[in-house]
Amino acid sequence: MRRLVPLAAASTLVLAVTSSATSAAGAPVDPATPLVSRPQVAKDLSRYVDPLVGTSNGGNTYPGAVRPFGMLSWSPTSTAGDQTSTAASNGYSHDTTKLRGFSLTHVNGAGCHPGAMGDVPIFPHPAAMGISPSADTKDEVYASTFSHAGERAVPGRYTLALDNGVRIDAAATTRAAVTSLGFPAGKPANLLFRTSNSLNGSESAEISIDPATRTVTGSVLTGAFCGRRATGNGSNKRSYYRLHFVASFDRAFTGTGTWVNDRIRPGTRRAIGGEGYETGAARAGKGSGGWVSFAPGTTVGMKVGISYTSLGAARANLAAEVAPRDTVASVTRAADQQWDEQLTRVQVAGGSTESRTKLYTALYHAFLEPNVVNDVAGTYWGADQRVHRLSPGQRAQLGNFSGWDEYRAHTQLLALLEPRLAGDFAQSLLNNSRHHGGVWDRWVHLTAWTHVMTGDPSAPTLAGFYSLGVRNFETRAAFASLYRQATVPHADGLSTYGCPGQCAGIRPDLAQYLALGYVPQDGGHSWGGAAETLEDSVADYALADWAARLGRTSEADAMRRRASSWKNTFNPVATPDGGYQQARNADGSWVQPFTPASDKGFAQGSSATYTWMVPHDVSGLSRAMGGDARAISRLDAFFRKPDGSWVTGGDPLRYDATNEPGIHTPWLYNALGAPWKTQEAVRAMERLAYTTGPKGLPGNDDLGTMSSWYVFAALGIYPQNPARAEMLLSSPVFPRAWIRRDGGATIRIDAPAASPDHVYIDRVRVNGRPWTRSWLTEGVVNDGGVVRIDLRRTPNTRWATMPGDRPVDR
Repeated sequence: MRRLVPLAAASTLVLAVTSSATSAAGAPVDPATPLVSRPQVAKDLSRYVDPLVGTSNGGNTYPGAVRPFGMLSWSPTSTAGDQTSTAASNGYSHDTTKLRGFSLTHVNGAGCHPGAMGDVPIFPHPAAMGISPSADTKDEVYASTFSHAGERAVPGRYTLALDNGVRIDAAATTRAAVTSLGFPAGKPANLLFRTSNSLNGSESAEISIDPATRTVTGSVLTGAFCGRRATGNGSNKRSYYRLHFVASFDRAFTGTGTWVNDRIRPGTRRAIGGEGYETGAARAGKGSGGWVSFAPGTTVGMKVGISYTSLGAARANLAAEVAPRDTVASVTRAADQQWDEQLTRVQVAGGSTESRTKLYTALYHAFLEPNVVNDVAGTYWGADQRVHRLSPGQRAQLGNFSGWDEYRAHTQLLALLEPRLAGDFAQSLLNNSRHHGGVWDRWVHLTAWTHVMTGDPSAPTLAGFYSLGVRNFETRAAFASLYRQATVPHADGLSTYGCPGQCAGIRPDLAQYLALGYVPQDGGHSWGGAAETLEDSVADYALADWAARLGRTSEADAMRRRASSWKNTFNPVATPDGGYQQARNADGSWVQPFTPASDKGFAQGSSATYTWMVPHDVSGLSRAMGGDARAISRLDAFFRKPDGSWVTGGDPLRYDATNEPGIHTPWLYNALGAPWKTQEAVRAMERLAYTTGPKGLPGNDDLGTMSSWYVFAALGIYPQNPARAEMLLSSPVFPRAWIRRDGGATIRIDAPAASPDHVYIDRVRVNGRPWTRSWLTEGVVNDGGVVRIDLRRTPNTRWATMPGDRPVDR
């Protein structure tokens, strides 16, 4: 029912899908409607998407024009008066209404400041060219304010009226964009290409202007993601990709010019020069770029294509995806169709407009990453700084993997909704590891290593893919490589380079972990010994489960034993009130002083949060805490203040909805025999932590992770374990939902009484039969079916509470 085109030869990533009988507006659907009706595409789901959600309050999203998983994203780079920085991690802050350009690349929700990319800001300047733009260090001359009243963002298109009189209207394909720039009458019309001014700076940049062909070409050599994050022990201030671009115009140039550092050079056509990777005075005044001029009052059409391999590939990408007669309007129509098709992976009936806006905006954000990095010809830039081609059967090389974040929600959602894309992603990560000496990095920027964060997230990611039926990658080769990473110490594991924050070693202090059963805090090669132990324990379980599925019994047994390593950093007498995760030294002593609010030994979280980070052994954690009743009591105190009100962040002793280490905890009640408390907690976080508007996300979206959590919460399901396919149940937000797996089965979730006051599950039926478990089996998830969930206003404290009905730790 779905037409497929190889990504290497198509401008669209997702094509026709099967739809249901429901309307995009969520109109009620007759229960007798067939589960799958004739093939059709639901219309106008994009109208529920608000790209401005998360652009304030630290969500770090961007509102610009982009296709699903697109390489190019046309969006503003804002400024707070410092050309070497930006007002937001990823270029745009809704609270800062001044910008210095529209950049060609972005990532969604990364937390470093500056974050990543923001390459080649393009700025329309309706005034004379006076000083060098690089000398405008405070963005006082070559920048413009704007009002949100003149801004419109929809999937695939972005429009903005600047206060300097220029109106910009842009629409994107996967690797290109078509833009209209309307200059005011009676003023100069100059368009600047700030080629060196990526968010983190650049090592080098070049620009070439050809009036005869009305083209501007160039490139920027850059990288440096999270380059300033390390605390004195090394950083990512290095180059690892070059973005090439070609821009063609429908109007003749009336003038040209370039600049290098503080020298402006009217009439010239070529320039070379980088900025470096520092900030402030160490970088101010450096860089290069160029401009082209047009007749005053001109409306200029620009088409731009990009590539990470060569200028020739950028030209080919543009030619393949943008036709000579294409306009912003025609590209917008195609983008709208593609986004509508993409969003039909989940369709709902009923629910409020606000709920649908939250759901489809979250889906939109989840479908921004990973990003296509290969050209239409199938070539891509590898971590070894060489050009490679797609592997046999691979449709796309996909980049940008915020592993520490994503494996807790985003990767499972991708595998559920887009299993074939997930397979391409798995193959991409395997390819990257081969280009990086067999190392699977925990934060892959494009295709390059950065070492940011902690743990070994590729293991639960790929194991989770496999359990969810993803097979279109080299499964055995990937397992063997990850198993080796988990069992054979690497020299980088004893390096302090980048610590903390981006320690060079993946599986740092592995030899000590194997000998002691935990990563010691005084080893000094990890961000935090307790956090690293917990992450390794989750990854070891993932490899154990995957090994068993592959028939590798000995490896499964060995890794299953190691999956209990979390017990070695659980101090049962950490406080008079009970046990907590606590960092430990190599001699076995506990790191002191200690309080549950401490983050010593942890990464972006406290002991109170990390103590719950045992998703693969909740029953074991409960026993360590003194039994289910004690664990439930502690969870209650974790989610609520003493006055009984819910907490969503800001208290190191309680639940933090703004960051990943604890986002699974609202679902833990299911395993403890109190599923009605999961229903309360999930609905509370869905309501309190997620809203509409620019402040709608609780924290960094982290390449779609927070948004993915919301999608699961709204559907009433969530992965029990990041490495497995079983889904925990909660109360859905919508009366009916269809989950359509690309090329696979459909899951229908019926909850006729779903409403804000119907929070609790009364009973469940699966494929017409009574269901007493608080979780869905792997078979239901992978094979599809109908799940009927009857909701009520008061808790049913008997449903799914018997030991045989609780999720089973394996």
